[in-house]
Amino acid sequence: MAEMSHIERVMAALTNAPADRLPTYPIACGVNRKLVNGGITYRDWAHDPKLYAQAFIEGQKYFDFDFAIGLMDLSVMAGDLGAHVRMDEQNTPFVDKHMVNSPEDYEKFQVPDIKKGRSAVILEGTKLFCDDLKTKVITAGFLEGPLLALTQTAGAERTFMDMFTNPSAVHKALEVMTAYDAEMVKGFGKTGCAGLCWDYLWGNYSCLGDSEYGEFEGSSKYAIKLNELTVKEGMALAIHNCADLPHLDTQIKKFGPVIYSMAYYPLIPDSPSATEAIEKGYADNCLVAGQIDPQLFIRGSVEKITQVTKDLCQEVKTALCKKGLNARYCIASGCEVPPDVHTKMENIKAVVDTTKQFGKL
Repeated sequence: MAEMSHIERVMAALTNAPADRLPTYPIACGVNRKLVNGGITYRDWAHDPKLYAQAFIEGQKYFDFDFAIGLMDLSVMAGDLGAHVRMDEQNTPFVDKHMVNSPEDYEKFQVPDIKKGRSAVILEGTKLFCDDLKTKVITAGFLEGPLLALTQTAGAERTFMDMFTNPSAVHKALEVMTAYDAEMVKGFGKTGCAGLCWDYLWGNYSCLGDSEYGEFEGSSKYAIKLNELTVKEGMALAIHNCADLPHLDTQIKKFGPVIYSMAYYPLIPDSPSATEAIEKGYADNCLVAGQIDPQLFIRGSVEKITQVTKDLCQEVKTALCKKGLNARYCIASGCEVPPDVHTKMENIKAVVDTTKQFGKL
């Protein structure tokens, strides 16, 4: 088959049409700042929409990805809600002071002005890189789901305990998180991005069962409402979940994304591998993406990550062939490529180049 463009290849994969090769997208986001002006700090990248956008533009030029997905980090919503975020020069920002110290604190949250703070940076930056890349690759924004936003703001341990001891207070806060997410969805709808990727991390059997997850995120009040709004605003629905034991039936079969990004933990029993995800029918429903260990981009050699990528391509092609599917799997990292200054850019390039060679169909 003749070589396809990035957009032709991804559209073929999404519709299960014949494609020249498997698509690929190591989830390289913050690390792309190293390509801007000889390298900029994470702090500068995360606060300037032009620098934020330029990193994705330069990353596409350098690595030749099949997608461009605008992930910043998971403290954006918490910070704009008022939680204290530790912002180092080069490290991924994180919340170091949560906002909930009593059940009453859950009722104090208010939807922030999305035209301010890092929410505004993401929306403006996403528009900038989508304007530049929309004719070259499939573009997408990235957003935290309401339960993830709440656990980042209030603390995961506290939130999970209060689900049982003060569920009404937690629901009150989730209503605000969902309203905040809804405003962000409408904002992303104006950026021109083709899709919106949701991080629904807590759909994880290590943390929550079906009943708990259904009540506190997977219902029509929260995730389903936001998923429907995403489509209404003209964007394709994508989901990322790097959990060890993801709720695949809920997040793929019930939520109905067109792309599902997942991780694999080989030392954890029942963590689904690429083969299992395909054989159990999940790739029948959407384009599945994963599952290269993100730490390999720091700790692995080019030879090591090349072999891992080659093996994953062969595993995936074998499983797809048995299921009678075409390119319904994207070779990707299981979670974001670490935006660490020590991440080896040549390892990211190796994944793309190896997929081009060994992902041919």
